[in-house]
Amino acid sequence: MAPNKTNNMPTHQYVTNDPLHQLFDAVDSISVQGYDEQRRVIYWNKGSELLYGYSQQEAIGKKLEDLIIPAPMREPVVEAHSNWIKHDIEIPASELTLKHKAGNDVAVFSSHVMFTNQYETKQMYCIDVDLSEVHKAQAEATFNANMLKTIFEAIPDLFFVLEQDGTIADYHANNNNDLYVSPKQFIGKKMIDVLPEKVAHKFQLHIEKATTQGKMVSFEYELNMPEGINYYEARVRLLAKKSQMMVIIRDISEPHRSAELIRRQAHFDSLTALPNRFLSLDRLSQILMEVQKNHVKAAVFFLDLDDFKKVNDSLGHEVGDKLLIEAAHRLQQALKKNDTVGRLGGDEFIVLISSLDDESDALVIADRLLKAFRKPFKLEGRDLILTLSIGIAISPKDGTSASVLLRNADTAMYQAKALGRNTSSFFTPQMNVAMRRRFEIEEQMHGALERNEFELYYQPQIDVKTNTIIGAEALLRWHNIVLGEITPDEFIPIAEQTGLIAPIGVFVINQALRFLNEWQTVNNQQYTMAVNLSPRQFRDPELVNIIIHALNENTISNECLELEITEGVLMDGQTSIREALLQIDELGIKLSMDDFGTGYSSLSYLREYPFDVLKIDRSFIAGITDNKADCNLVKAAIAMSHSLEIKVVAEGVETKEQLDLLNELNCDIAQGFYLSKPLPGAKLLTFLLRCSKAT
Repeated sequence: MAPNKTNNMPTHQYVTNDPLHQLFDAVDSISVQGYDEQRRVIYWNKGSELLYGYSQQEAIGKKLEDLIIPAPMREPVVEAHSNWIKHDIEIPASELTLKHKAGNDVAVFSSHVMFTNQYETKQMYCIDVDLSEVHKAQAEATFNANMLKTIFEAIPDLFFVLEQDGTIADYHANNNNDLYVSPKQFIGKKMIDVLPEKVAHKFQLHIEKATTQGKMVSFEYELNMPEGINYYEARVRLLAKKSQMMVIIRDISEPHRSAELIRRQAHFDSLTALPNRFLSLDRLSQILMEVQKNHVKAAVFFLDLDDFKKVNDSLGHEVGDKLLIEAAHRLQQALKKNDTVGRLGGDEFIVLISSLDDESDALVIADRLLKAFRKPFKLEGRDLILTLSIGIAISPKDGTSASVLLRNADTAMYQAKALGRNTSSFFTPQMNVAMRRRFEIEEQMHGALERNEFELYYQPQIDVKTNTIIGAEALLRWHNIVLGEITPDEFIPIAEQTGLIAPIGVFVINQALRFLNEWQTVNNQQYTMAVNLSPRQFRDPELVNIIIHALNENTISNECLELEITEGVLMDGQTSIREALLQIDELGIKLSMDDFGTGYSSLSYLREYPFDVLKIDRSFIAGITDNKADCNLVKAAIAMSHSLEIKVVAEGVETKEQLDLLNELNCDIAQGFYLSKPLPGAKLLTFLLRCSKAT
């Protein structure tokens, strides 16, 4: 076999001083490379050095695929080169992304030439044009047919060329389905004659504007297309040299709908689709401007769903959400179309009435809203009764700004709650007095612990059978330097809402156990101390550690502490609360359910949690000697508790007759004013000493 001709051929057999090379050497704006049959570089001009970063010395003799061809392209390039040499299959010109010496991409338009030199050896030349320069040139050669075709095919816009009188001379569309009418119906016709009148008028105005100003103008419009309403942006530019207009039209339906969705999310509640707080208050501000301008009345209704939290927590948030959706629907059904129903958040809604003839009309509307909730909600196979509390504020009487009117309606709503719920209440100036009182209490509560303004009182508890004192309940009292005596009914809810109940609760536990230590030491006898815990305290992950530390600090046996909780604690349904209760039970600390009979699901909690004591609410004890129903309820509660091995405490014992009857009903423990009112620690010790001498 003859030796390979090319491999044995000396380098000088390639054309190296050809006049063509001299031409390429003089041009550095175009990259020209020459390759032999093995794709080795035999020519590398200055343009190649600038484009690819390799000097001529670095490139000569190196293979094409080892220099500028990215890894994924190497095999196809080698194959294409081989096919050209062996089978005369030309490599077409094309756009390629090659590699710079530094590793970055180089976009080029590459053309290839193959010829046989005087030594019968094939040489391939690649002529690469840096597309960055081409792209710059495109702006100056917009109407170059080939470049226009590439651009048109790459973008979805519609292009129209109009004569000066608005006649459509030409168009481009990737998909004729994007056109309002077929080309046969608009070519040679004026655009304003093809489009709907309103849209045509917009085009006419902006075409005149573009002609007058000599610059690009844009505007938006909409068309009723077969698939529905579509939104478009049109850009119009005068082509002065050709005395024509270029109109570029882009479908902006998707971004328009996205913007509309964002607008809805910013202004409407995602769950109920009602106006949200922002939009509701904006509409209220507009209504109030009309009130001032036209000297009419408007009303704001602040609505809150009664006991919604209990339903939400006990049945789950999914049911709660469905309930809110149905509640929103009922509110809308109960009102006129021009009235606004909005959701402020949670279970709070707002109703805006823009024109009110008389305040009595507001009461009629409130009654209509209340009646809308009398029919049970049917959800998840359940019939749920949900009522409303409604606060009403009238403008201009109760306020002329949105914030003041909303605040006053909110205040009136709390009054409706206080009246027993499922009712409405008009705002009165007296309510503002109550709110100011609340703010004053909240202000003074900050720092009250540091000022030593809190004090514990203790109400004795007696064994009903033996008539002996076995313990006491710790009750918090507050004497403020500014406001004087403040009742627990006033400050406890505020402490709970502000979170100040947490440090106050720690103070109560420590003080109660410190007194219990003194009491047990003086009498050399074990007593039980009952301490109330609030729902907010149970959210503190350190609660159990705080209790253990207080017991150890005051050397109190765990079984001498009784923690009283209401079902409000249990209704949170949190795993952390269940775990805390189980830890407390394992420590031997007594658990007591307070205010039994005032909730709707207490029985299930007695079964689920390890309670040791049940406290019957004073509202039932008050009527046991006069009301047979109350007596039977107390009797049943005692029997049920004993069957579960739970002791019973009767609260609010006011008379000897009540105590005697409780004894007959086998009640275990009693407390109340008949036995003793709550006393400070020192007075309680004196009282106990007096009692022991009397016996």
